[in-house]
Amino acid sequence: MNASIDAPASGAGLSLSSHSWGGEFRALFSLAWPLIVSQLARSALFTTDVIVLGRLGAQYVAAGALANALFICIQLFGIGMVGAVAPMVAQARGARDTRSVRRTVRQGIWLAVILTIVLFPIAWNIGPIYRWMGQDPELIALAETFIHAAIWLLLPAFVFVALQSFLSAHGATRAILLITLGGVAVNLLANYVLVFGNWGFPALGIMGSGLSTATVNFVMLVFAIIYVQTHRRFRRYHIWYKLLTPDWARLWELVRIGGPIGLMLLAEVALFTTASLLQGWLGEAELAAHSVTLTIASLAFMVPLGLSQATTVRVGIAFGERNPGGIRRAGWTALAMTLAFMSCTSIAFFLAPHQIVALFLNPAMAENVQPLAFAASFLLIAAMFQLFDGTQVTMAAALRGLSDTNMPLIVALVGYWAIGFPIAYYFGFHSELRGVGIWIGLASGLAAVSIVLTARFALREQLGLTARAVV
Repeated sequence: MNASIDAPASGAGLSLSSHSWGGEFRALFSLAWPLIVSQLARSALFTTDVIVLGRLGAQYVAAGALANALFICIQLFGIGMVGAVAPMVAQARGARDTRSVRRTVRQGIWLAVILTIVLFPIAWNIGPIYRWMGQDPELIALAETFIHAAIWLLLPAFVFVALQSFLSAHGATRAILLITLGGVAVNLLANYVLVFGNWGFPALGIMGSGLSTATVNFVMLVFAIIYVQTHRRFRRYHIWYKLLTPDWARLWELVRIGGPIGLMLLAEVALFTTASLLQGWLGEAELAAHSVTLTIASLAFMVPLGLSQATTVRVGIAFGERNPGGIRRAGWTALAMTLAFMSCTSIAFFLAPHQIVALFLNPAMAENVQPLAFAASFLLIAAMFQLFDGTQVTMAAALRGLSDTNMPLIVALVGYWAIGFPIAYYFGFHSELRGVGIWIGLASGLAAVSIVLTARFALREQLGLTARAVV
């Protein structure tokens, strides 16, 4: 139905959105902190794999990095698309439309299956892609071995996103945290058994690492299904009933909203991946420094990323209830929390860049002197874009709660690739700034995107974003 958002939602029950700034802060924080810890735990999954491959040798670490460079892009695109379940379920909850919740989750599972069918052959043939790009044949062979084992994670990972979005929209984020922590434990155990051949299992090396990654995603999906099926609150939705019956209208709505989300994630990740390639052209020291700085910045980014997932839910609920005050409080409270945290990381990066990078590169080794100096200078630029990076992910999430995804995608493409990339390339290769110039380009792209998305959320009513159909 077409409905203006100028009146409170009708129907029985207390409002799910907030009516005070303090209430919104408490609701957002309660919803967000398990998601933040979950994001940090997910980064631990990747870190564990790197450490384990490091025990096999530097060549295996390089092969794993090569494999994931494109494989992660493929995963993020699918995760972004299926992630449209979160705002749509949140809006349906706000509108007290239980049937719409069920329809959305079911078709989210359908979308997960379709995406797996489409993306599977692309990921499987990652070897020919890398050979066309002229990568090292030995590394390609190892990367293919990893991918052909890890590729089976696609279906469980995408279906898990649908269920995670369903749970998040209902505030069950602590369950998501426990499931994720369980996944970390399973990953450690699976790597120990499959990579090194313990407890009577064969030592599979990098193939074992790929199988461990796939196993973890299957286990996390099983945990999520068990939780949904055994919890009375969620069992009443009967998600699995008539699951095989298509709902083309709702599936298309998911694609319409989720497609731009996936492409937006892809645009940002591709920019940082391209920046790594540019740093590699400058030299090994610059690339090593870039990798360290990016790791540090990524760890800090996990907090606003987890908060952004909660932001989508809170804005979506207020949108579903047709509560303009709730939308305002949810969006700006999330931005205030993000800026408060990212200000702390920015100050830390400014005050102690050398000490922070020394945690990742041994300063006692002579070969690390130059990479340490580069990394410290890169971290100073990263300090500048902390506020921009947090702002863009939070404002994109707030707009997502309003089902506004097409324009943010255009903003991201222009900001990252028409502004950020040209600046990075120019200052990286046509000035004395070199690697620092590349980071200036990254900061410029993030700044442009964050400013425009913030303005768009501020002008949401004038732009008609709050007067769209409520599912």
